[in-house]
Amino acid sequence: MTAFPFEISATDGAARTGVLKTSRGDIRTPAFMPVGTAATVKALTVDQVASTGADIILGNTYHLMLRPGAERVARLGGLHRFMRWEKPILTDSGGFQVMSLSKIAKVTEDAVAFQSHIDGSKHIMTPERSIEIQAEHLGSDIVMQLDQCVAWPAESPAAAAAMQLSARWGARSKAAFGERPTQALFGIQQGSTFKALRQESADRLIEIGFDGYALGGLAVGEGHEAMCEVLDYAPAMLPADRPRYLMGVGKPIDLVEAVARGVDMFDCVLPTRSGRHGQAWTWEGSVNLKNARFAEDDTPLDPMSECPASSHYSKAYLHHLVKSEEILSQVLLSWHNIAFFQALTAAMRAAISEGRFAAFVKDFHDRQAR
Repeated sequence: MTAFPFEISATDGAARTGVLKTSRGDIRTPAFMPVGTAATVKALTVDQVASTGADIILGNTYHLMLRPGAERVARLGGLHRFMRWEKPILTDSGGFQVMSLSKIAKVTEDAVAFQSHIDGSKHIMTPERSIEIQAEHLGSDIVMQLDQCVAWPAESPAAAAAMQLSARWGARSKAAFGERPTQALFGIQQGSTFKALRQESADRLIEIGFDGYALGGLAVGEGHEAMCEVLDYAPAMLPADRPRYLMGVGKPIDLVEAVARGVDMFDCVLPTRSGRHGQAWTWEGSVNLKNARFAEDDTPLDPMSECPASSHYSKAYLHHLVKSEEILSQVLLSWHNIAFFQALTAAMRAAISEGRFAAFVKDFHDRQAR
């Protein structure tokens, strides 16, 4: 019996739309989760994030355990209270950042030992410690198992070893998590771009039994086409009655193609990172507001959007803010981008419900290519 029921309301090909019901509110799928790495979606207040229609955000275990410290967040009432976000929060396990950011990381069967990228302090992360931080100290609604992710390109033996270790850590994560009626635990499929390894990973995760299943080890350098080739088969290996979460993805076209292949949930730093560097995502593709051609463009990014950043300010004004390196440019463009990603997932939900998703995908490709 899972803590969070997942009700699929409509399908169109492999694409599906539904609701993941949590104790802190419903998550409409397909869902995009803005990334709140250090208890903040960068440049935005939680009220601005909520205004875009986001049902859930993501927090980062690695960053929060180092600063301000998981135990400190717990003493201050947990992550929801700490950052004033009342809706669901998913936290990643910290494994990816341990591998990518730490000064030194050593993986053993028991744990990963690493040095902080902030001050060089030494830490040990076990599957049990990751669960303790997420479920008990941060109070996450959706907890991720600790896993080992390998960068692309990966040789088959290295990918196999990481996948098998992730499966063993998944079993330990499940044992540490136990039964929690108001929290859910997701397992993570690994296997890089090797189909047989993906199948073995899925089989082992299903045997353990999780509330949801993530596709890990993608968006690590393999590119859009190679990712789509894996998504042609990998989501279908996971249980159809549980949510499928593609980690760290991605560009709007990545989301559309992944939904077409049966994925339900996404997260990515792209909307806010792009916003901090003068880039806006729109229905007609990306817009570089640094470009001089916008200096006297009096039109907004999206006149039909309900987001004030999208519809109330001209491209000329945004261009001026970006060129002047005004902080407001980061706020407005991050707000617009998060709103666009939420509008995109809402449009996909509607298209699936109305049985016109294939036409939506074609139209989206055509508009992005103009």
